[in-house]
Amino acid sequence: MRATGRLFLVFVLVLFCVICHGNELVSEHSLELTQSLNLARQELIQESCNRLNLRWTLDELTETQLQHILVDDDHKLLYCYVPKVACTNWKRIFMILTGKWSNMDALSIPADLAHSPGMFKTLAMVPTEQRDIILDNYHKMIIVRNPFERLLSAYRNKLEGTYQSAKYFQDRIGKRIIKAFRSNPSNESLEYGNDVTFKEFVLFLTSKSKELEDIVNNEHWQPMTSLCHPCLIKYTLVGKYETLVDDSLLALHTINASHIQFPHVSHTSETANKLHNYFSQLDLPLIRKLYKLYKYDFSIFNYNLDEVVGFDLG
Repeated sequence: MRATGRLFLVFVLVLFCVICHGNELVSEHSLELTQSLNLARQELIQESCNRLNLRWTLDELTETQLQHILVDDDHKLLYCYVPKVACTNWKRIFMILTGKWSNMDALSIPADLAHSPGMFKTLAMVPTEQRDIILDNYHKMIIVRNPFERLLSAYRNKLEGTYQSAKYFQDRIGKRIIKAFRSNPSNESLEYGNDVTFKEFVLFLTSKSKELEDIVNNEHWQPMTSLCHPCLIKYTLVGKYETLVDDSLLALHTINASHIQFPHVSHTSETANKLHNYFSQLDLPLIRKLYKLYKYDFSIFNYNLDEVVGFDLG
């Protein structure tokens, strides 16, 4: 049976297990099923990377390109965090794991504290001669998400949102997007930058404008493959947003930290509708251009565009 067929079979088994047992009691059987799914994902990543036949090596990555990989030496865990893919809760878990928070209640940790600069050791801080030893001996975790679903989440949170962090993005980035891509913008839009349309946001990402290149590579919409380098780092714990709780339980079990409870995350059933509503604002040529930016994310992590355009562009 090919890897894709095995992956589907294991996913069905895991889903069945979750439905039957809830998530309150983690049985050895459910962990085995999740681990089987994890191994199938690793195999798919390896197959995709082999087809790409990339020419560069880990040694060619700069320190900046390794800053998203957090290091927990006590539990021998590397975690590459991806914004808009449960990274706030996993950073909270990391604070508990590394002794930076005194109790076991992850949700008691303020989000802004978990994201504060310098909170964690990163792989960029590890001397080159020690890096290979760590990569060979530590567990390595990544959690991924449908690239377009993640992109829409970033847009809605940072450019449509009303939180203070959204106002920062609207002031620094929104105003420049409106100025560059809107005909006859109002003075209010230019002053606040808080009404960027989804189409304007996508035009910003795909335009390759020299004037905007300083803001186009923001981590919130940078491709997951660019942040975590899955073809150069062999991740041993590959979680997905769709099975986040089960995958997180497996990760905590693997590092002997099952006493820490991963926060319960409720996924809305409206995700598919939101994807359709926002992406219906774009014509197919523009969706194709956007897809090219995230094509490695789609292929390496086994996602497709069925929910967006009804078929895959790959």
